[in-house]
Amino acid sequence: MKSSDTSVLRLLPRPNETVRPLPEEGGISPSAHRIVGVLGLGHMGEAFALNLVADGHRVLVFDRDPTRVAALGRFGAEAASELAGLAACDVVVTSLPDDDAVTAVTLRVGGLLKIMRAGAVHVSMSTISPGLSRSLDLEHEAHGQSYVAAPVLGNPDLARARRLFVLAAGRPAALEKARPLLERLGQRLFVIGEDAAAANLMKLAGNVLTATTLQSMGEVLALLRKGGVDRHVAFDVLTNSLFDSKVHRTYGGKIVEERYSPAGMAVPLAVKDLRLVLAEAEREAVPMPSASLVRDRLVGLTACGWGELDWSALGLLAARDAGLDACADTIDPPVHRL
Repeated sequence: MKSSDTSVLRLLPRPNETVRPLPEEGGISPSAHRIVGVLGLGHMGEAFALNLVADGHRVLVFDRDPTRVAALGRFGAEAASELAGLAACDVVVTSLPDDDAVTAVTLRVGGLLKIMRAGAVHVSMSTISPGLSRSLDLEHEAHGQSYVAAPVLGNPDLARARRLFVLAAGRPAALEKARPLLERLGQRLFVIGEDAAAANLMKLAGNVLTATTLQSMGEVLALLRKGGVDRHVAFDVLTNSLFDSKVHRTYGGKIVEERYSPAGMAVPLAVKDLRLVLAEAEREAVPMPSASLVRDRLVGLTACGWGELDWSALGLLAARDAGLDACADTIDPPVHRL
């Protein structure tokens, strides 16, 4: 949940820009407005909070970085100085980086289990382990609350534009409570099932496909570049023929343009996701050699001092290994830490 001062405002509207709700058709009627808490104001949490404010909800926000809370206050969100300030919420959305962060704000003394009222819904949009998600569902149920796992496919830009794909799972009654909000935060809501953990496994699987695509794109573009094919021509051929998916276009474009910063998905978070999916694969006895390889390549980025870059920097690593002058003019040199 760390960020520089400048990154706090990266997703916020410009001074003269107004955040506008989507058209009313298919949206939430005024009678459905709720008190919604947003816990965790990183790039994704900021976008969720802004869109919820734009939809007319009363939005309470909390983050351990007070500058993030203050920034959102200028656009209609209300600051909660501590977790207990979210006690009045009908729904609490958490957008946090890992299992430890979610455990700390939910299961610790004074966490969400203790402060949320009976009948309130915890919507976890974090990428966490299926095991933790299943435990949170049981704990909330025992406290008379509800839990929905709703991780997303997409980046902060798509979150701001409501173009995410939301993967939701949970008990039917909880899903129905959360559905109106989730349908407004993305372009499509996929209901995975009643087991909350299934949504988290689905999210991790999607990240494996993205990571392996980044690795293969990096290798292929390095080969073509070293073989004398202009990188932009190569990208045009690939993405306008058989390889025209969103992942190929979006992340392949970052590799071609050597645009690895600011990070949409920073390398440490990608390493965490691959670690989680490999743990699930071991538990289910499913060999995943490609995922194991890409995890090691991501660790290699950290070893080179490039841990703050976007995970598409797998293309940078492939170019460097090929002996190419990879992005020498557009990123800082590696920083080696003792």
